[in-house]
This record gives sequence, C-alpha cells and structure tokens, in this order.
Amino acid sequence: MTRHAVGVEFDGSGYCGWQQQQGLATVQATLAAALSRVLDHPVEITGAGRTDAGVHARALVAHFDTPAVRSERALVLGANTYLPPDIAVQWARQVPDHFHARYSALWRSYRYCILNRPVRAALARGRTAFIHGRMEVEPMREAAQLLLGEHDFSALRAAECQARSPVRRLTALKVARSGDFVVLEVTANAFLHHMVRNLAGLLIHIGQGRAPPAFAAEVLAARDRRIAPATAPAEGLYFWRAGYPAVFGLPDDSDIMAAPTGSPGDLLDHIR
Repeated sequence: MTRHAVGVEFDGSGYCGWQQQQGLATVQATLAAALSRVLDHPVEITGAGRTDAGVHARALVAHFDTPAVRSERALVLGANTYLPPDIAVQWARQVPDHFHARYSALWRSYRYCILNRPVRAALARGRTAFIHGRMEVEPMREAAQLLLGEHDFSALRAAECQARSPVRRLTALKVARSGDFVVLEVTANAFLHHMVRNLAGLLIHIGQGRAPPAFAAEVLAARDRRIAPATAPAEGLYFWRAGYPAVFGLPDDSDIMAAPTGSPGDLLDHIR
C-alpha cells in the first residue's frame, strides 16, 4: 500500500462543496470516483480543507492510499480523463505513509476576489463577489492589521462550526485593488467554518464606510457573531494553496497562467 498526494484545481460553482455528502454533487466524491477508475479499486481521498458550496480552489492538496502501481504521469492524465472539465489534477507525488493532507499542513491561504463597480459583470459571474457600492482599500488595510496574530475568532465563525477551539493564528491579511477588482489574501495555521467569508464581510463593511477600521478590533473582542457584518458570498472565495514541510517533496508553488492587466487573474498573480 502506498500513499499519494495530488494537487487539485476546481471551479466549485456546480458542487455542494468539497466534502462528500449522500446524494449531492461534491468535489471529493467526483475526484474519488475518477481515481477509482484509474486504480481499479474504490478510493477514499482526504483533502487539506473543506470548501463550501460555490467555493473554488487553485491548489487544494489531497491524499489517498492504493496498492496499485501507477506512475505520477498516469495518475494525473488518467484522473483528468475521467474528471469533468471543472475539476483538474495538476500533479501527483508519492509521499510517506505519515503524510496527511490536512494535519501535515503548516498553513493555508485563501483569496477572496471582489468585483467593485456600479454594474454587474457577465464574464466574472460565479468567479467573484459583486459589490456595487464603492469600497476604499486603505481603511480595509488598517482593519486587516488589527486582525493579525492569535485571537479568539468566535465572532467570525459560523454558528454551526464544530471546531473545538475558536482560537486561530492569522499570519497574513493583504488587501489590494487593481481597477475594478479588490482581492484579499488571508493566511493562517487553520480556519474556522466560514471564517474567511466572515473576514471578507467585515472588511467589505469597513471599506464601504459603514464602520471605522477600529470596528474590526471591537468585533474580535466581543466574540459574538451577532455583532459582525453579514457573511460574504461564496463565489468570491478561492482555496489558494497550503504549505507543507519540505521533507515531503511536494511541488513548488506555481501561479495560474498570467492574464491581461486589470483582470482578477493579473491581480491574483501579483498580490504577494
């Protein structure tokens, strides 16, 4: 029995999230079915994180075990043959038995993409959140600085969150604008249910001038979800990447294909 890790990219618009659910279309079940056909046996696959319905991923790492012998190239090409167009395996690597896509991750990064202009878009539909009221980036950046570090994020997690502790360590929270697009990048050791979308909702609220930057600290201190602004829409959220110890030999990070200046892809590539 050998363990393999794969890097997966997907458009979550047509799925009820990552996690397998009886009778519903999910990324985990779709990927497991494709790999099962390649390996000629049922496959159970574990991901680095669970995404909600409508959330996308650029480089979500997952692992599975198999007694079958397949090359890395065969795993990638075979899986992509059986996967629908909105899910693609980018790479595969054999890893030690103690590797775990979720528990071995040192950190995870998400990006939240907002189209901020008076009229909605057709081409960006389902790929960005649409906020028609003008947002100012500087107050959002000021508020972001107040959220960094280790905190009790009870005010920014879903009521149904099952995590035993609400404490998380936020190591980066960047805000950038390019034309009509505003992108948030958030990195932490781990995230609570809806935490990134709630962070986005809070920063959008401040960016629209509905509260000063200091409101972010007030929300954290209150530890009460009821005083925080509404959860931001799912379609703007991307699981961007996860970091693992170098000993596992996973591929170096590689950005998505460069896009024309002013597009969300261009901003995502240069927000680092």
